[in-house]
Amino acid sequence: MAGHGAEEHPHGADRLCEAGDRVYSRAVRRGRVPRTDAEPVPCLLELALLHPDPDDMDWLVPTSPQEVMTRLLRGVYDEVSESQRRMGSAVAAFEWYAGLGRRLNALAPAEGSAIRVLDGLSRIQAAMDEATEACTTEVLTVQPGGIRREAELTEGLHRALALRGRGVRMRDLYTHVARHGQGLLNYLELMGDTVEARTLDEVIDRLILFDRTVAFIPANADRTMALELRHPALVEYLVTVFERLWRLAIPLTAPLPDTGIEGISHREQSIAALLAEGHQDAVIAERLGISVRTCRAHIARLSETLGAASRTQLGVRIAQAGLDGRRPTLPATALTGPDQEPPTGR
Repeated sequence: MAGHGAEEHPHGADRLCEAGDRVYSRAVRRGRVPRTDAEPVPCLLELALLHPDPDDMDWLVPTSPQEVMTRLLRGVYDEVSESQRRMGSAVAAFEWYAGLGRRLNALAPAEGSAIRVLDGLSRIQAAMDEATEACTTEVLTVQPGGIRREAELTEGLHRALALRGRGVRMRDLYTHVARHGQGLLNYLELMGDTVEARTLDEVIDRLILFDRTVAFIPANADRTMALELRHPALVEYLVTVFERLWRLAIPLTAPLPDTGIEGISHREQSIAALLAEGHQDAVIAERLGISVRTCRAHIARLSETLGAASRTQLGVRIAQAGLDGRRPTLPATALTGPDQEPPTGR
């Protein structure tokens, strides 16, 4: 659809086509338009004149004409020595946008720019680069999932190096599984003491905070859309969430605590607690950042260690051993049987 629209609407933000003019003007007058209204004029989305409404993704709201002109003029001034015609077009376009802007400002809430929907990876990347350039003090991140792929680490490396060059401190939260990724260890070695990393059994979805003033969070499951948050109350709330998780997390340089039960690893203890809450294998795997296959292998070992012959019996054994977070209900010998050694701390 985007490619077809680009052929029919070959223009820039300084001179809209007739169809685009009608839809954008209608969006300004009404405050928003249905997404279906913009399907015949994809140029409005491509030029970021319209973007998804944070409260209802089926609607599009107009970008402030002043914001559009700020982007437009930035590029125009770079080219002014090569093309005086572009400057003339920009001036004419500014007069047009300014007239619409007076009506838009009357309709838009004062905090409208506090939440911005970034539709598409290129817009997300551009916003992240802009926030990186403006950052002067601190970056806080939460990285869910398991072992970080080299491609993911490389993607944001240029931003991390730029931040390190300006003396910006970074704190990153990962799941315990990420400890086993050599790529992450190489990244932290490269960044030195600029980055401090800690891990938890499970973390919240991806979060990036710059200078405690702007935050980025995913807006859909495949992360092709994101929310840029600048509302002080929202950002402060997310900072509080991060700080509380940070206090619970374990430094990457420190070993994971022992479970106190022979043959049961820290990860199996985490799986046992989630099983006790009634979660299915796929949910447990996603929350801990491991594959379903790996999760089931741990459950099998857990059953063998606790002497459980079924899932029902495993649930009972988990409770008896206190792996559900409560005190054990039976002594160690009752879990192992009379012919086995009782579990001891390692």
